[in-house]
Amino acid sequence: MSTYWLKYQRQVTDSIYRGVFVGVSLMCLISLGLAHPSKASAAQAEHIVLVVLEGIKSSTIQSGATPHLAKLAQDGVVSWAAQSITPPLTVSAMASLFTGLPVEKHRIDADWENYDFARSFMRSPTVFDYMDLAGGADTGVFLMDERLYQLVRPEIYVDSQVCGYTKPQCTPETVSVYIKDFLKKVTSEGGYGFRLFGVPNLLVVHFPTAARIGQKYGWDSPKYSQAVTSVDNAVDQIKKNYQDIGVLDRTMFIVTGLHSGPVNPLAKKVKKGETVELDATVPWIASGTNIKSQQAISQPVTLLDTGATIMYALGLETHTEWESQAMKEIFQTTPTRRTTENELEKIYQ
Repeated sequence: MSTYWLKYQRQVTDSIYRGVFVGVSLMCLISLGLAHPSKASAAQAEHIVLVVLEGIKSSTIQSGATPHLAKLAQDGVVSWAAQSITPPLTVSAMASLFTGLPVEKHRIDADWENYDFARSFMRSPTVFDYMDLAGGADTGVFLMDERLYQLVRPEIYVDSQVCGYTKPQCTPETVSVYIKDFLKKVTSEGGYGFRLFGVPNLLVVHFPTAARIGQKYGWDSPKYSQAVTSVDNAVDQIKKNYQDIGVLDRTMFIVTGLHSGPVNPLAKKVKKGETVELDATVPWIASGTNIKSQQAISQPVTLLDTGATIMYALGLETHTEWESQAMKEIFQTTPTRRTTENELEKIYQ
């Protein structure tokens, strides 16, 4: 401010006085929290974080056991009775989430629950493919299950990291650190070997820890409660990571699940070779940029709808075979359409 006055001290006019008065007033309002820069009220999400849970019921979030997840639900929109596929097997359900297709169309069936190194990648196109086709949008994927590796084809617009059963040191906390390091490096000059050179338009994070611990030690065990807490804390850390790099005000969060644990809430630990019926009712939460606040989603929600909603939120449009519908009611304003003009255009007669 002192430089301004030195430069213009001989050109003081009524208009300058008014400009200075307005500027100082605005600065005071911002410092008092009565005004905010326009950036803080971005009308459309540029980034989406998709958190995929396993073994955490809606009632667990509602009970207060996961305060950070509950805060996302409170600040956004939620369905506590969204539906996964049936049966909600991990690999099949994740394939449906990525492709917007039922099992009979993407063909990732129960055989894929057993990892086969010789098996090829899933053939059906995913939301990652359509995002790149429609808008040149990039994706980062962090998976905690080696079996899911074959659902993500290596492409220049997808950067994926997988850790899981063979790496016991891989925990939700570890994954949140990986993501922090990833975001730091892709936003720095050079990329440090990553495929992407900026904050991805979509970041997918998979947390199966609660389901694994519940199956091994029991769904009512202290270790299961600790696992749920670790997932909740990791989600909060990821949110802080986005705040640290200055893009939280342009970021939308989606939280859902592949399954929510056993149908029988009193189920104990699962013995080796024993199967348990899994609950296909899962939470579906959206929060953040351009999302309505403190509302329940009125329409029926399925896991298959997630991909189309991601595309819609980013303003991308493709005409595909998806059995997936965007949940348009959750948005404050209709996202502005953006495109590379590579997708198929509707022909109007």
